[in-house]
Amino acid sequence: MTGAAGPAAARSVAAVRAYDGTWNVVFATRAGNCSSTNSFPFAVSAGRVSSAGGGKVTGGISPAGVVSVRISLGLSAASGSGRLAGNSGAGRWSGIISGDRCSGSWQATRG
Repeated sequence: MTGAAGPAAARSVAAVRAYDGTWNVVFATRAGNCSSTNSFPFAVSAGRVSSAGGGKVTGGISPAGVVSVRISLGLSAASGSGRLAGNSGAGRWSGIISGDRCSGSWQATRG
């Protein structure tokens, strides 16, 4: 057999690539003593999420738009999950920010 990808694999790659670009993510704190809102840019390429600003961002996006990320900046770290569709998305996050345990929601827009 050759290493050629079949039609299903090609559709999967195209579906993941549909989320490529820079996303601005606004985090809202719902519990804990953290800033009420923060904004952070993310870069998405081929299903992988990375930082488009500061800090370390790791994570991925499925062909269906399910996203899971981990963010660390200095002594602060948080994890989040949710879903992207088209040019927007939403989900939940939790972590330890400047020593305080916090959690909340996030909203994302591409552009």
